[in-house]
Amino acid sequence: MSDVPVTDDGAGRLLTVVLVDDHRLFRAGVRSEIGDRVDVVGEAGDVDEAVAVVHATRPDVVLLDVHLPGGGGRAVLDACSSDLPDVKFLALSVSDAADDVIGVVRGGARGYVTKAISADDLVDAIRRVADGDAVFSPRLAGFVLDAFSSGTVADEAEDALDALSPREREVMRLIARGYTYREVAKDLVLSVKTVETHVSSVLRKLQLSNRHELARWAAAHHVV
Repeated sequence: MSDVPVTDDGAGRLLTVVLVDDHRLFRAGVRSEIGDRVDVVGEAGDVDEAVAVVHATRPDVVLLDVHLPGGGGRAVLDACSSDLPDVKFLALSVSDAADDVIGVVRGGARGYVTKAISADDLVDAIRRVADGDAVFSPRLAGFVLDAFSSGTVADEAEDALDALSPREREVMRLIARGYTYREVAKDLVLSVKTVETHVSSVLRKLQLSNRHELARWAAAHHVV
C-alpha cells in the first residue's frame, strides 16, 4: 500500500484528471496505478479527442503526452489553454528532448515529467500542479532554465520553429529521426501525399534543400 496520501483539493474531493496518450495500454496502466488516488474523468488518444474531452470534463489536471496523432500535445494546449484557464496541464512523455519540453511550456503546461516517473511521484506532481506549482523532472528543469533565463535556445531557431505548424513540427521530428514518408504517414495517420506536402512546407520555411539538411538542422538545434 502506498504511503502517498490520496490526492484531493483540500476539501475531501479527489482531484479530477484526464489522461491523454495515444497508447491505450499506457493509459490503462496509469489508471491502474493512480486511479484510487485521483478521479480519472476521461481519456483521449489523439488531439481532437483530447480537446473534446477536456472541454467536456474541465478536469483539475490533464496528463498530456507530447506526441499525439492530430498535431501533438502543443495543439491540445493551443486549443484549450485560453478557453479553460483553470485547467492545469502536466506533460507526461517518454521524450526528454529540450524542444519538446520548451514547446509545451511555451504552450502553457505547468510541468513536464517523463514516463520513468513512479506512481507516487506522479500523484505528487499532479497535486502540486493543481496547486499552481511548476513541476519538472530534475534534468528537464535545466532545459527550461536555460531557455527562458539564459537564452540558450537561439532566437533564430525559435523563430523558425514558431513558423511551423504543430503538425509540421511533428513531421519534421520524425523525418529527422530517419522515418520514411510511409512510416511517418502510418505513425501520424496521414496519407503519404500529405506527409510529402508537410515536408515540402518545412523545407521551404527553414530554407533547406532536402531531408538530409533537415536532419542536420534538427540535430544542431536539439529538436530531434
